[in-house]
Amino acid sequence: MAGAGSLQRSPGGSTPKTDVQLAKDAWKFADSLTEEQVSEYKEAFSLFDKDGDGQITTKELGTVMRSLGQNPSESELQDMINEVDADNNGTIDFPEFLTMMARKMKDTDSEEEIREAFKVFDRDNNGFISAAELRHVMTSIGEKLTDDEVDEMIREADQDGDGRIDYNEFVQLMMQK
Repeated sequence: MAGAGSLQRSPGGSTPKTDVQLAKDAWKFADSLTEEQVSEYKEAFSLFDKDGDGQITTKELGTVMRSLGQNPSESELQDMINEVDADNNGTIDFPEFLTMMARKMKDTDSEEEIREAFKVFDRDNNGFISAAELRHVMTSIGEKLTDDEVDEMIREADQDGDGRIDYNEFVQLMMQK
């Protein structure tokens, strides 16, 4: 029988649900990667798969990701490992690794989308979203807000209390959604 972290079906077809979910995730995320990315990731993965068994240890994972231009913190690395290491054996196979890399790339895309969204709100390009700018954008997308509602939105996001939203406050607000 294949290990719990494997994406192979056992002879009886009774693959644990976590494996099925991992397989679905791997396919979903693999679709978002180019062949060139998959090839690059396979090459990096293979460099650290010392015994050729298709597994790398979680310790080596940070090194692999850094070699691919990603720079995850220790806690991010641990979170990513926990998400895909179904059998908690401390190793990651290639489909699990692909899933992680695709998720990491997706997060990078999300950061870019948030940056673009901030630019839409920050109409005068001064690095802040004022109540007037927030009201204008919300009205232009069909959200009629009272002054009190706009002020409340600003207050919720305005961590430093200066009456406007800077980029970091905007990122925090978007990440809560």
